[in-house]
Amino acid sequence: MHLFYLKSRFLFILLVIFNFFACKTLTVLPNNKPIKNLKTSELTSALNTTAPKISSLRSRVKVIYDDGKRKQQLIVNLRIKKSKALWLSANMIVPVAKLLVTPESVSFYEKFQKTFYDGDIIFINKIFGTNFGYENIESLLLGKPVLDIKKGKWEQIKHPDFYVLTPKINKEKFKPIFFFDPSTLLLKEQRFILNNNESLIIFYNDFQKVEGKFLPSNTMIIYSDGIIQTKISLEYTRSEIPDNLTFPFNIPEGYSRIKV
Repeated sequence: MHLFYLKSRFLFILLVIFNFFACKTLTVLPNNKPIKNLKTSELTSALNTTAPKISSLRSRVKVIYDDGKRKQQLIVNLRIKKSKALWLSANMIVPVAKLLVTPESVSFYEKFQKTFYDGDIIFINKIFGTNFGYENIESLLLGKPVLDIKKGKWEQIKHPDFYVLTPKINKEKFKPIFFFDPSTLLLKEQRFILNNNESLIIFYNDFQKVEGKFLPSNTMIIYSDGIIQTKISLEYTRSEIPDNLTFPFNIPEGYSRIKV
């Protein structure tokens, strides 16, 4: 009788503990619609848990560039080593351009005009009017917010279909707004409102699961200067998470340097 009583009490305690934690985590479990009155701290904690976390990526990417006047398609080989390097090789039957971005530098060359750039990340920031660093660009391509939601203070913007976060205090040149899918807690859109009516919006239309980790499979980047809108579509195929990666890059002789 005594043994039966102990077993019963033990099962009862387990049940209480299970229900307690189930109730505590219910508010941040995926739903079809955003949960009302969800604490921002609980939301950011849940979003950080589901955010893509990889140390390396190799993928073949179909890129479509469209600025309204011309439309061009390229096949790009992409390699990323977290916090170390981001490498792109664009191909039109044969390689036509290469890009290498590290935390310290940006280098690229293209074979049509035989030009190259070798310097810091100011080149990319001048194009988009941003002040991105290496980690920001890496996060953008991996389907993560360019700002770390674990840091700083955030506020929620009410939306019928998405969880929407923006920093309470913004020290960037742009105003960032992040949209998360309530059913998966993955990033669906990040939007940056820049100066002079400029905007940069990245849509993550779909994700794929590679070796148990979520990675973008279809991304759309839209940049507008208030007059002209440029769209860049990225379709990730043959994605894998390799143990080792190389980043071959040598600027050919005789190419002209691009001045910024």
